[in-house]
Amino acid sequence: MQYVDPVLVIEGPLMAGMNVVGDLFGSGKMFLPQVVKSARVMKRAVAYLEPFLQEKKAAQVIGTQKEGAKKVLLATVKGDVHDIGKNIVGVILACNGWQVIDLGVMVQSATILKTAREMKVDIIGLSGLITPSLDEMVHVAKEMEREGFETPLLIGGATTSRVHTAVKIAPHYSKPVVHVIDASRSVPVVSNLLSDNERARFEGEVKEEYAKVRNQYEGHQREKEYVPLEEARAKKFTIDFAAEPPVAPKSTGIFTYRNYPLAELVPYIDWTPFFMAWELAGKFPRILEDEVVGKQATQLYADAQQMLDRIVQEQWIQAHGVAGILPANTVAHDDIEIYADASRTKLLGRFHTLRQQSKKAPGVPYLALADFIAPAGTPDFLGGFAVSAGHGVDERVKRFEAAHDDYSAILLKALADRLAEAFAEKLHEVVRQELWGYETVRLSNEQLIKEEYQGIRPAPGYPACPDHTEKPELFRLLDVTKHTGITLTESLAMSPAAAVSGWYFAHPRSKYFGVGRVARDQVEDLARRKGEGTEWMERWLGSNLAY
Repeated sequence: MQYVDPVLVIEGPLMAGMNVVGDLFGSGKMFLPQVVKSARVMKRAVAYLEPFLQEKKAAQVIGTQKEGAKKVLLATVKGDVHDIGKNIVGVILACNGWQVIDLGVMVQSATILKTAREMKVDIIGLSGLITPSLDEMVHVAKEMEREGFETPLLIGGATTSRVHTAVKIAPHYSKPVVHVIDASRSVPVVSNLLSDNERARFEGEVKEEYAKVRNQYEGHQREKEYVPLEEARAKKFTIDFAAEPPVAPKSTGIFTYRNYPLAELVPYIDWTPFFMAWELAGKFPRILEDEVVGKQATQLYADAQQMLDRIVQEQWIQAHGVAGILPANTVAHDDIEIYADASRTKLLGRFHTLRQQSKKAPGVPYLALADFIAPAGTPDFLGGFAVSAGHGVDERVKRFEAAHDDYSAILLKALADRLAEAFAEKLHEVVRQELWGYETVRLSNEQLIKEEYQGIRPAPGYPACPDHTEKPELFRLLDVTKHTGITLTESLAMSPAAAVSGWYFAHPRSKYFGVGRVARDQVEDLARRKGEGTEWMERWLGSNLAY
């Protein structure tokens, strides 16, 4: 039998094949699930050849790239635990022949920069999902400038944007800073930045584009009007609680749900965000019939169903949750007080809500979540919850990664996220129909996805309450960590990542809304109410500041 040099196999047909995969994906002729599956084949082939390489000592292979390949460092920033998007980007870049150094999640800026220097990386990529991560990215950019880095900086993640990158991050770093909206854009961006012929042109175009974005943003901010906080409060959303009294719950207190049956959560899964995570656009189930992505969506859905069956049958993960319904009233300054019992004599805690300040047409109210809870003198209640379907995920993911199976690892994380959201949906139904008991009609999953239920369940860090610092009080009142095992990072991300928390507002007039940007007077007022400094509050509300 003729001997074949393993180095030639890797550098020849294997890398040539992956280059074709990368080209097809970049041109839109191949979809993300196919690419990740192809990378799985590549990694397993390299792993098989590794002993022969070591035996020959002909080359050192790191991951799937040969020594000397351009290096891209990826990291989810300090305090953030979400990494599905980053993992996908890493796979895509590896498919295009770059050496990817993934530092994982919750990575300190000092670690990122130290590793970048030691490994002599060519590009640094930062990822984050929660809004505090945006401020941490600014910090990393400042540190890179202070330490004299010349490495291009990529910014990605669900809460990031081209505008935020141009306005808040790029001004702090004199070298290229580029927002990457999704995995498909990462390849051309990195290619341009690593190209001797294209880099100068690309950097110039980005610099010019971001300067225009900053000018447009500043102009828009000058044009947009904000009313004083006191005026917004005077024109708040009002409910006649005498005419529409709050519904008294059938049960009050704290309710725990350990090892919730996964099979009961599956029917509540919203599949559309699952396909979005894989960059397949379209609403479920219509996406399965789509002329462009239907075939790939159908195969991905079949793979997901197969894994979901194993998750349920073999109990790969555990779902834990807690819900609470407690007496509550709105008090001055847009706050909601929580009481121990119906006498309302013992104060358990207080939530601070934000009010819209962007100027509206005459007669249109300025909303705050506190508007949906009755003031003192009218008995009312507020609910809270926290659920997770992430316990056990990390251990299983490590097994897949050890087997060079990024596809299954990413698939499992995406399914865990969907199960956590399904748990939140299911528990809300339990609260509405059994614990609080104000809803009698069982809604279809389609109706639930459309939010046709009575009441709302907003979450800290989302449009109606962009302030993540309300999360610790919610966790304290419900004793979330004890009941569910969910913890908060220093940036107030929930760990495990497949977790959801928030409040229950039951009044039929309550509705979802976005606070938007807020003026300095409200930030100062909120800081005083929380007993904190204004600068501290500004750091947490960075992306919502109107100044």
